[in-house]
Amino acid sequence: MDRFRRRTALGLLVGGASAAALGPFDPVHGRPDDSPTRRPVPPVERENRAAGEPWWPERGGRAADDRRRQIQGYASTTSAAPGEEIDFHVAVNPAGRFRISVHRLGWYDGAGARTMLTSPELRGVPQPVPVADPDTGVLDCRWPVSWRLSVPHGWTSGLYQAVFTSADGWRACTPFVVRDDRRPAPLCVVLPVTTWQAYNQWPRDRRVGKSLYNGYRADGRRDPALRARAVTFDRPYSGAGMPTHFDRDEAAIRWLERNLYDVSYATSFDLHSGRLDPARHRGLVFCGHDEYWSAEMRSATEVGLAGATSLAFLGANSVYWHVRVRAAADGRPERVVECAKTLPDPGAGTGDPTVTWRDLDRPEQAMLGVQYNGIVLTPQPLVVRAADHWVWAGTGVADGDRIPGVVAGEADGLHAALPRPAGTTLSSSPYPAQQGGRRLQSSHVHETACGAVVFASGTLGWTLALDRRGHRDPRIERATANVLNRMAGRRRGPVSPGS
Repeated sequence: MDRFRRRTALGLLVGGASAAALGPFDPVHGRPDDSPTRRPVPPVERENRAAGEPWWPERGGRAADDRRRQIQGYASTTSAAPGEEIDFHVAVNPAGRFRISVHRLGWYDGAGARTMLTSPELRGVPQPVPVADPDTGVLDCRWPVSWRLSVPHGWTSGLYQAVFTSADGWRACTPFVVRDDRRPAPLCVVLPVTTWQAYNQWPRDRRVGKSLYNGYRADGRRDPALRARAVTFDRPYSGAGMPTHFDRDEAAIRWLERNLYDVSYATSFDLHSGRLDPARHRGLVFCGHDEYWSAEMRSATEVGLAGATSLAFLGANSVYWHVRVRAAADGRPERVVECAKTLPDPGAGTGDPTVTWRDLDRPEQAMLGVQYNGIVLTPQPLVVRAADHWVWAGTGVADGDRIPGVVAGEADGLHAALPRPAGTTLSSSPYPAQQGGRRLQSSHVHETACGAVVFASGTLGWTLALDRRGHRDPRIERATANVLNRMAGRRRGPVSPGS
């Protein structure tokens, strides 16, 4: 056995034997518990005991596309509590019958989801692609309501997918979150809906689609000069409906629920509006690519941090763009995200312009400890530093160890000229940057005077190392568990081996 494998095996033994060998794992006390009646079972753990099935079949069915738009749709809200209603707006081309099935994403013994219900058979017709607003580029569909869901009171907080399936087998989907506004779980996972929509190029047809990154030229090529300055949630996500970077959130959720963390779920807009109060939780987990933040989001997070709510950023390039959130034309709140990205910003009024937080003299590093510094050309190893720190406890790593493929997508690093909290740099990983040359990725952790933990992984490859086949790494799993256990007040215990 080589040096790395021997150390890793020893570290996992120190951290505890596998959950499969020890039996059910008690997330409160961090030890096996063969008697479920000894403690209240958290809702997510109880939910995952139900039989599951994949929500998006790997085989069978056909994924819709933006050129023919066989079936596509969107939801009237990004989150709802049990008892609240969600409208689904669906277009079918050609006109015909379809159904909507609703699935909760989680662990479910490896199945990844559970089917919650299926609508009656519905009839759909083609719907138009709107003309872009000449000032902002917004593509506001305003399609009629196809089906209304009253969220059942028994549904557990989580990330859900509504899947639209036509009679001839075409499929598309749209995500939404079910909140729990009554029970303060120790950890709350905040899904980055503002960033999902920022990247949404619907329709990806080489003609009229727009995102906050690109529009299309007459020759069908993308052009940043033609990007939208605002995007709306009143349109489908492009293609079959899965947002860009969605797989990073999904991997983290499977891992969290596999390891029996007591979590609830919310969205960027819930943080923005105050429906999510950080003070109700011991920690907030930002598990995906969370780039677009309103002033309200940042203020609520900083107030929560000052009150001892911990933060875990498991992605990279977080809190980068300042955005404004506004209502739809009909007054429905939180339907449009504005981000001009350049000056002048016509919509700024008396508020701050929608440019980077650094341009507003509030660099993300001041809160996270690190900040975005480049796009990673090809996945690189994460190079360990401060191996004796509690984040790396039980992993068996030593300084200089290389964890393959974890630095990927985008990366954060330390900017010496900008303010940052005193803390510990957990990795220093050279990588080739798309912007040219080689740069240094860093993971970072610090603790506030009131005992809150702020962890930033500094890479978009982190969550894929938790729960993607072929990418999983037990050292990243153990380190993540160390961070979240500390945040949640959970004693150290074994990490489930999964399947």
